[in-house]
Amino acid sequence: MQYILSNIFSIGAATIAGLIILFFRFRYQLKGATIAAATLALFWLAAILAGALILAPVDAGPWTVALGSAFIIWIGFVLPALSIALNLRGHPWSISLADATWWLAIMLTQAAVLHSIGLTKPISVGSVVSSDATPRA
Repeated sequence: MQYILSNIFSIGAATIAGLIILFFRFRYQLKGATIAAATLALFWLAAILAGALILAPVDAGPWTVALGSAFIIWIGFVLPALSIALNLRGHPWSISLADATWWLAIMLTQAAVLHSIGLTKPISVGSVVSSDATPRA
């Protein structure tokens, strides 16, 4: 959780970017408690994405890592969960795909904002101890 505090500005900016896209798509349906819940959910999504970007291997270019991480999280978690949930409620696949595409746009935008502003890795709290109790640096 320390990385969230270290990157609160970047995560907050990504949350606002996500809200802008969400308002564009659902402008007439967002009211009161729904806006609060959406803001909290978008903040958490940006925080998880920031953590993934901090931990991501840098074998590829930085933009590839940023946008690729968002896409992998979307295709691995958001798309299946959203598609099944909406289809179980009787929505056609086309609606599920359209809504999932909006979430992909939000995640890619958040990744771009996080990468553009930059993220700070948390300061290590102590040394990591291996299973044989030999400290490692």
